[in-house]
Amino acid sequence: MFDYNFHWRPVMRSLPDLIDAAFLTLQVAVLAMILGIVIGLCLALIRLHKTGPLLWLASTWVELARNTPALFQLFFFGFGLGAFGLHLSPYMIVLAGLTFNCAGYLAENFRGGFQAVPDTQVRAARSLGMTAWQTYTRIVIPQVFRIVYHPITNQMVWAVLMSSLGMLVGFRELSGETQFFASRTFRIFEYFTVTAVIYYVIVKIILGASRLLAMRLFRY
Repeated sequence: MFDYNFHWRPVMRSLPDLIDAAFLTLQVAVLAMILGIVIGLCLALIRLHKTGPLLWLASTWVELARNTPALFQLFFFGFGLGAFGLHLSPYMIVLAGLTFNCAGYLAENFRGGFQAVPDTQVRAARSLGMTAWQTYTRIVIPQVFRIVYHPITNQMVWAVLMSSLGMLVGFRELSGETQFFASRTFRIFEYFTVTAVIYYVIVKIILGASRLLAMRLFRY
């Protein structure tokens, strides 16, 4: 017999705290994406044009980020660095873990984007007197971002959802806050149902905003 009694009042009382935690989730995901884009772009350029130790470092970063579980990466920053005397706050652990992971995946996306831009455009820009910096910032990179725009959007969604692993290192983001209140009130189903809806809304907002931004940036 199904005799579970639903009690939504505790969830409604905690809703402002859950909303604040949702903004914290979004904040750490956005920061990780910004850092991931910058680092991923550098890693892609290194893998395309450099040799020696820099190439080894970039390749190792990408391989570890793409071929090890995200939870292990988070635990490395949370507990692994502690063995060397470096102790990070839960916020910094999640930010470092997300940045490391995002940079590794985005590096491969950027590398594919660079390879999709014809070399003739680079040679044409250089023949017109543009420097290498001008060629990349004005000709190549804008096209690369257009090519990898949708993978970046997917990675942003992934960063938001993966931030939920932060609850395992004591980070009180949306999932961590939900677990905290659910353990106090024993309203597991109600809390996690509401949290699932909040995650769904966040993802839909991200996808909708990215679609509008794409129409603005790439309308031509």
